[in-house]
Amino acid sequence: MDHAGNGAYLHAEYGAKVALHRDDAGMVERGDMNWNRKARPDRISTQGRVVMPISSILALFGGPSKLETFAPDLYLEDGQDLSGYGLAAQVLHLPGHSRGSIGILTAGGALFCGDLLMNMTRPAIHFMIDDLPAARASIQRLQGLGVRTVYPGHGKPFAWEAFARSER
Repeated sequence: MDHAGNGAYLHAEYGAKVALHRDDAGMVERGDMNWNRKARPDRISTQGRVVMPISSILALFGGPSKLETFAPDLYLEDGQDLSGYGLAAQVLHLPGHSRGSIGILTAGGALFCGDLLMNMTRPAIHFMIDDLPAARASIQRLQGLGVRTVYPGHGKPFAWEAFARSER
């Protein structure tokens, strides 16, 4: 909900084009963020066990409980060049948090990684990972791609090298 929740609004109100990976499209088309995910994720950290119930409680008091549905305008694919959209970057398919998780890696080494990684208290793998082997493979894939700075979906940016050293 926290990344796609305003997709329908931004599209309708401003004509913004909404893009995502085909493996996550059903989430927004059905309004169900658990679509195409396991009934029980491989990893929910202690932090996740605290945050997830709070989200459920907030929903009881009028917070978001169901995503407004919409159809993506564009499906992003692994290796896709984004220069045609004015961005010197490429799409990286980085499954783990969800099957269709992606990252955007700029020519300068900035990685916008969605929810594969986070930095709430320190750089780490996200607190909720649907498929832990896929997440580890995604992190391994990033090793040789020239990532310099990571911009996670949650928390402050951090240096890739500091995270990579902590993972060894």
